[in-house]
Amino acid sequence: MGAKRSRTVRWRECLDQILERGGGLEIAIDHAPTDTQPSTDEQAGDRSHAPATGGSLVWRVRLYEVTDSSLTLEMPGALGSSFRIAAGTPLRAVMSIGQNRWMFSSSALGETQIQVGRRFFPALRIATPTEVERCRRRITDRLSTSEFQLPSVQCWTLLDPDSAIPAELANRARINELLKARSEGEPSAALEAALLPAVGPSSPGMLANIGGGGIGVRFEQHSRIDLDTRNLYWMRLDLRPWIPAPLAVTARLAHVHTDSTQTRHAGFAFDFSHNPEHRTFIIEQVECCMRLMQTVPQRKAA
Repeated sequence: MGAKRSRTVRWRECLDQILERGGGLEIAIDHAPTDTQPSTDEQAGDRSHAPATGGSLVWRVRLYEVTDSSLTLEMPGALGSSFRIAAGTPLRAVMSIGQNRWMFSSSALGETQIQVGRRFFPALRIATPTEVERCRRRITDRLSTSEFQLPSVQCWTLLDPDSAIPAELANRARINELLKARSEGEPSAALEAALLPAVGPSSPGMLANIGGGGIGVRFEQHSRIDLDTRNLYWMRLDLRPWIPAPLAVTARLAHVHTDSTQTRHAGFAFDFSHNPEHRTFIIEQVECCMRLMQTVPQRKAA
């Protein structure tokens, strides 16, 4: 049996290996994608919920325990806040060893606590899979329904951090205005040109994962932005329709590496040193995403 095939069949050993190394998994709510917008009657019945056409928020979480019936994971969270996933919610998860990745279906079993040292932290129990499937190496074309639909990210080099303050205030005001209109059942206004701070070149990317105090972004080979840990960056995360306009935030590059396909994987840490109030807004919007993703039609967990 070939090595790759053997690893897929012996996936439980791969999970144990990740656990022993103190590694983690990537998880996302498995909401059923659809290309149709809700009817007028459906909008009238539930105007507060966004249509189920958005991408997936992928969370990088630590693996704490593996049993025959459940996996215990770090609770998804960001910036010191944990975001609950209701029991029974269908999930998709990915485990990685080197450049090999496997995906499986699961479901949330409920919350628990895990002790690390002398402290207790919230944790999430999910069902142990019955089988796994190998992921494709590249995610550049149209994705199959078994893979994550990654949100887009636009990234600029930030030349003047102080210039980001009015841009972040404008972003908060615009999103709050659109959320208010949505809750009141008013038609969504056309998006205005977003205010930009003093920035340099930009590059498109995909939101690979979120967790802790920042995000992971994937840039394809054609991206030309200069990634340097000495720089700050202005990011726009397109979480529509969960959030009605792209979410803007300042971030600092933490690390970057290029794989064999010349795709660059960059980790960014959110930076609120110039505008601490924006931190609360970002937490609120990410929490809103998680809540809305659990209200749309979902595939039945395997």
